[in-house]
Amino acid sequence: MAERATLEELVRLQGERVRGLKQQKASAEQIEEEVAKLLKLKAQLGPDEGKQKFVLKTPKETLTGKYGEDSKLIYDLKDQGGELLSLRYDLTVPFARYLAMNKLTNIKRYHIAKVYRRDNPAMTRGRYREFYQCDFDIAGQFDPMIPDAECLKIMCEILSSLQIGDFLVKVNDRRILDGMFAICGVPDSKFRTICSSVDKLDKVSWEEVKNEMVGEKGLTPEVADHIGDYVQQHGGVSLVEQLLQDPKLSQNKQALEGLEDLKLLFEYLTLFGIADKISFDLSLARGLDYYTGVIYEAVLLQTPVRPGEEPLGVGSVAAGGRYDGLVGMFDPKGRKVPCVGLSIGVERIFSIVEQRLEALEEKVRTTETQVLVASAQKRLLEERLKLVSELWDAGIKAELLYKKNPKLLNQLQYCEEAGIPLVAIIGEQELKDGVIKLRSVASREEVDVRREDLVEEIKRRTSPALCIC
Repeated sequence: MAERATLEELVRLQGERVRGLKQQKASAEQIEEEVAKLLKLKAQLGPDEGKQKFVLKTPKETLTGKYGEDSKLIYDLKDQGGELLSLRYDLTVPFARYLAMNKLTNIKRYHIAKVYRRDNPAMTRGRYREFYQCDFDIAGQFDPMIPDAECLKIMCEILSSLQIGDFLVKVNDRRILDGMFAICGVPDSKFRTICSSVDKLDKVSWEEVKNEMVGEKGLTPEVADHIGDYVQQHGGVSLVEQLLQDPKLSQNKQALEGLEDLKLLFEYLTLFGIADKISFDLSLARGLDYYTGVIYEAVLLQTPVRPGEEPLGVGSVAAGGRYDGLVGMFDPKGRKVPCVGLSIGVERIFSIVEQRLEALEEKVRTTETQVLVASAQKRLLEERLKLVSELWDAGIKAELLYKKNPKLLNQLQYCEEAGIPLVAIIGEQELKDGVIKLRSVASREEVDVRREDLVEEIKRRTSPALCIC
C-alpha cells in the first residue's frame, strides 16, 4: 500500500508539471517528453480495482461575457462547493460549447428546448421566465452568405406555414454597425453598449435612444446625431448600394466587408424568392455580444389603421445571425468554427395565435383527438371499449369518457369544448344493423356508416387535404 501511495503522489506531481508546462506554452518536444514520463508512471501504478470510476465534469459559468447588457437576465446559481453555475439562457452558447468539446467542425442541426430569463413576465406579450426555443444552426467553413441565405429562407418558410399574419425580416451586419460607430466617433470601449441602445429603436423613439446615449453612456450630442443619421435608414439592396458609395463608410474596412456580403446575400435571397420579406435596417443591432456578422430579426406586422400608413410591428418572433468566434471561446486551442443560425420563440408564437383565435371568437383546440366514441343508451361500455380499441389499432386518435353510463348530451358537450370534430355513436339499433352513427360536431349532421367502413370514413373526413368535419 505504501509503494502504491508513493506512485500515486509521483503521478500527481508529474501531472501538475505537465499542466504547468502547457500553461507556460513550453515547446512541444518538452511537453511530449514529460507526458511520456507521466504515462510511464501511470502504467506502473496500474488499475485500482477497489476504486469506482467516475466521469468528471468541470461546470463553469460559461455564459459570462457573451450576452452584453442582457447578462443581467441570466439566472446565476452556485452548487454546494461554491462553483458558479447558471440556467441556460439560450441554445446557441450550449451548441458552441458542444462543438468545441467534441471537436466538430461541420454540422447542421435543429434543437427544441427550454431556456430561462430573469425577466419581468408579460403573459399577453409572450414574455416568460421559462420558455421553449427552437433553434436551427449551420456550422462549418463555407463560401460567404450561402448558409446565411438558407437560414433566412427557413425562417420565412416557418413563419409563412404558421399563418400568423404578415411579417418582415430585418437584416443588418455587426461589421457595418462597428464601422459606422467608428466613423461617427464612438470609442471602441463603448461599441457594445451603444449597440444595446440602438437595438431599442423598435420599441422607443430616436429621441429617447439619443438621451440614453448622451445622458447615461457619455456620448456627445454631435456623435449621437451622426449615429442617428445612419440608424434611421432602412430599405432593400438599393440602400446597400447607396452606402457602398458613402465616402466615409465605404472607407472603413469592416463596414465595407459587411456591405459587400449583404449585397451578395440579397442576390441569394432573390433567387430563393424571399427578398420582398427582407428589409436592410441599420437600427437592428441585436444586443448579444457573440454576433460577428449578418444579424436578423423577424417581426409580425399589424394591419394599418388608416390607408396609406405603414404597417406597425407587433413584436419579434424569431431572430439570429452569424457567430464565427463563439466556438473558439470554448476550444482550448482557440480553434474557430464559423456558425450561423436562427431561433424561433415558440411561446411568443403560441401567445399570438391564441390572441388571434380569441379575437375571431374561435376556440383553441386542446387535443389532437379525431373522434370520441360515445353511446346513446346505458350498459354499452363494453361496446365502446371494443370500438375505441379497433380505432386505436387502425391509427385513429380516439378517446371515450371514463364513465360507465355517460349521458349523450354530456359526451357531445365534451366534444364541443375540446374541439373534437367527430363523434362515433353506438346505440342498440346501430348494433343490430351493423352500423355506427358518425356525427359532425360542427354541423351536427349524422350519417350511418357500416362498421367495416368506419376507419376509412374517419380518415377521409380528418385528412388535412379534405377536412369536411
